Amino acid sequence: MVLAGGQGSRLRPYTDDRPKPMVEIPGTGTPIIGHQLIWLAEEGVTDVVVSCGHLAEVLQKWLDSADLPVSVTTVVETEPLGRGGGLKYAAAHLPRPDQPWYATNGDIWTRFSLRDMADFHTERDATATLALARPRIPWGAVTTDGFGHITDFIEAPPSTFEINAGVYVFSPGFASLLPERGDHERTTFPGLARERKLFGFPIPQGAYWRAIDTAKDLTEAAKELAALGR
Repeated sequence: MVLAGGQGSRLRPYTDDRPKPMVEIPGTGTPIIGHQLIWLAEEGVTDVVVSCGHLAEVLQKWLDSADLPVSVTTVVETEPLGRGGGLKYAAAHLPRPDQPWYATNGDIWTRFSLRDMADFHTERDATATLALARPRIPWGAVTTDGFGHITDFIEAPPSTFEINAGVYVFSPGFASLLPERGDHERTTFPGLARERKLFGFPIPQGAYWRAIDTAKDLTEAAKELAALGR
């Protein structure tokens, strides 16, 4: 499942006439969701449910006209249900609800092995597994000695904390735990954590990951992908 219903207000004016996943990273010639569908197909995915909301018709038109590597079904959230409610609504349209399934936010560009993440999920008998990223801090950092002398400047160091990378593996029973309305990260996830059924899969070191939230992210992603030859 690709979660593509957000308004992307921080990416305006790019999102004035298109949903966030339809924004193109400069130089790639393909919207973000196009890259995601290619990646999912490379990882063995054959069927994708795209959960739409803001400017859904623009996304649906592109999906209908594009040469896609997977079979796509679109689901339109006609009223705000919250992140958890929207996920539950879209999950009802999964083609094989009796099997584990992947989900990804529609505003990230990444490449890593989903098969390895699925194996991690299965081995731990998890109900939900979140991919974890360690993004670079967008500012310069300094190190100091015990007396307060600055000893080094570090440009854009990696964060010391791992964050939710917006890619998931869910077991078949997960959808039944979601709220009809509201945010699953405040309800379902904390409950699973208490039951020790929620796991984190660190994205392997060297794998590319970036969330596209602002115009600056678009610029930085274009530079990084050009350097990687993507």
